[in-house]
Amino acid sequence: MNIVLLGAPGAGKGTQAQRLVEEFGVAHISTGDLLRAAVKNQTELGVQAKGYMDAGQLVPDELVIGLVKERLGEDDAQKGFLLDGFPRNTAQAVALDSELSEMGRDIDAALLVDVASEVIIERLSSRRVCRDCGYTGTAADESCPRCSGEMYQRDDDKPETVKNRLDVYESQTAPLVEYYKGHGILKSVDGDRPMDVVYADVKEALAL
Repeated sequence: MNIVLLGAPGAGKGTQAQRLVEEFGVAHISTGDLLRAAVKNQTELGVQAKGYMDAGQLVPDELVIGLVKERLGEDDAQKGFLLDGFPRNTAQAVALDSELSEMGRDIDAALLVDVASEVIIERLSSRRVCRDCGYTGTAADESCPRCSGEMYQRDDDKPETVKNRLDVYESQTAPLVEYYKGHGILKSVDGDRPMDVVYADVKEALAL
């Protein structure tokens, strides 16, 4: 099971990916997580990427492709993977196909989690993250329900940045839907429903 997850920031791709990982044991490869780890560890890539991420802009292709290629070579990705946040444009999709071909692998399906822009802006603007354990909650969480740590709003979740992220998504990432549709592997689910309902549709779409 080699799957590319598509959808705007905040569409719920990560949530659905985590459930697939727990049930089927494949590797969840989130470029957002990879990049945030690089920023936290102040690697050369992380320092370069931080400026783009803070402004809600896409990190340049060459930085992301190198990171993803390295991750795909790790042991846990050999029995299957879920790519979350990559590719972000058709150039990256072509590069990914080329890299996978060299590994003797293919994308089995591209899964689109479809949610309206106004719903996403409301979702992300209210999201808060624990500074200590990384728990994701909402503005209603005064402290972390898991460890009582401080909850804060990430720079890229502020309303003005969310709007910019969605504009970038529409111009650069949305064409991926047509790319994978043209390859005959696009599957789509309505993400603006309860998580369990969406997950049931995800499994049905992927014939799992």
